[in-house]
Amino acid sequence: MKKRDSRTDPRTPRRGPDQRGPDHRGPGPRGGGGGGGASYWIYGTHAALAALGNPDRRIRRILATAEAAKGLEGRRLPLALEPAERAEIDRLLPAGSVHQGIAVLVEPLESLGIEDVGRLASERAAAVVVVLDQVTDPHNVGAILRSAAAFGALAVVVPDRHAPEETGALAKAASGALERMPLVRVTNVVRALEELKQAGFWIAGLDADGPKTLAEAALSGKVVMALGAEGEGLRRLTREHCDHLVRLPMTEAVESLNVSNACAVALYELRRGG
Repeated sequence: MKKRDSRTDPRTPRRGPDQRGPDHRGPGPRGGGGGGGASYWIYGTHAALAALGNPDRRIRRILATAEAAKGLEGRRLPLALEPAERAEIDRLLPAGSVHQGIAVLVEPLESLGIEDVGRLASERAAAVVVVLDQVTDPHNVGAILRSAAAFGALAVVVPDRHAPEETGALAKAASGALERMPLVRVTNVVRALEELKQAGFWIAGLDADGPKTLAEAALSGKVVMALGAEGEGLRRLTREHCDHLVRLPMTEAVESLNVSNACAVALYELRRGG
């Protein structure tokens, strides 16, 4: 394929504030909500331990039951652990949250900009970026972050609007990947695609009516995998800005895959093909 001209940016990627800030002793927010600088609860063993191990994550409180605290023995924690009963943690989280006896009050991570993604990609011969076009379910976005981390993607890009905020539910679905995989928010998805093209990426949109399968397209080098909302798919403007429309080879037994499952299959194929 013809190589596009690349563009770099001198700005450095995200770094969170000092993790050892003042302890938050109020009751803390309920419901795992976040975004816009608001603190929120990350819960569940994998998500909480990943947050505690991320130097870019500012921690405000650490609550754990006696049983869960055993799993923290020997770990260097940024704050003193607060013993808590399971019912106390239940009251701080959305009803039905599976917290496994541990919850960590955190501030949202600072995000990379789309120009930072291009700069990071300039240092590589090949890279994959996932762009989500109005995928709104936090569980789907969390699962996509996990797949992106598993298959070596560079970043996951979402719009500021029509995408979930950074929340406990999203972090739980990501099972620790939120701390490792940049979640980049952009004002305009189409403009972000154009910037990625200028950085040397080819844009592949996953579409059930794509003329070729992803394997047949034989994509290599720097690739953006764009996925739309389940059912609606990619928006018209997003489709028009794709260099390739590709599909997954599926039988007629099902009409479509869940977007997070489709993303995992597509990332595997790109990894295998590369």
